[in-house]
Amino acid sequence: MEIKKILISQPRPLTEKSPYFDIERRFGVEMTFKPFIQVVDLTPKEFRLQKISISNFNAIVLTSKTAADHFFSLAGELRVRLSEDIQYFCLNEHIANYLQKFIVYRKRKIHFSKEANLEDLSLVMKRHSAEMRFLMPVADVHKEDLSIFTKAKVQLSTAVMYRTVSSQIPPEEIASYDMLCFFTPAGIQSLFENDPDYRQGDQAIAVFGPSTLRRAEEAGLRVDVPAPTPEIPSMASAIQKYLLEHEED
Repeated sequence: MEIKKILISQPRPLTEKSPYFDIERRFGVEMTFKPFIQVVDLTPKEFRLQKISISNFNAIVLTSKTAADHFFSLAGELRVRLSEDIQYFCLNEHIANYLQKFIVYRKRKIHFSKEANLEDLSLVMKRHSAEMRFLMPVADVHKEDLSIFTKAKVQLSTAVMYRTVSSQIPPEEIASYDMLCFFTPAGIQSLFENDPDYRQGDQAIAVFGPSTLRRAEEAGLRVDVPAPTPEIPSMASAIQKYLLEHEED
């Protein structure tokens, strides 16, 4: 099947230097950027059902900018006064710097993993665990391996503060693309929620990450473009390789 229209299930890149646009120009394909899922706050009423009080914690663990966005948004809706004594433990330096959007950075104690992984973060937290009560905002379906914190003997509480919901995409629009690109298992779920009778046929499917690949295969999809691999680190490079191979055909 000739590939002319590709749906990338992510927001449109903010820069025109994105490799996706290089692919458009090189191969004469049309890229459409449309997420299959949206991330939304829990309502204060939904959050209160968990019987968790943010005020009982003096350390917040943030593993993504999304988690930070929804933590501060929901805390605001709940009218929680966040003490200046709260310490923040972040998965990497980028997330730590992102906190300047919400707090006076120089007045707070902010820690981050220099290795940018949960295992290293758990060790950072362990050094402060005697006086800290840790709370990690998570999504309703999250991928963090919390056993890492148990192994490090760090007591951690989690609170669901946001959830993923399927975007509304008509089946006829889905069928109009020659290739669909997915980045999360929730995206695969959204595909079938939008079109319960979906049949892949000649449509190419690209997936990023082992959990997305597993979910696609469980759903009976034929994955034509898997990523990443040691040779192909990104979705863009995987798409380009696929187009080159089929261009030679």
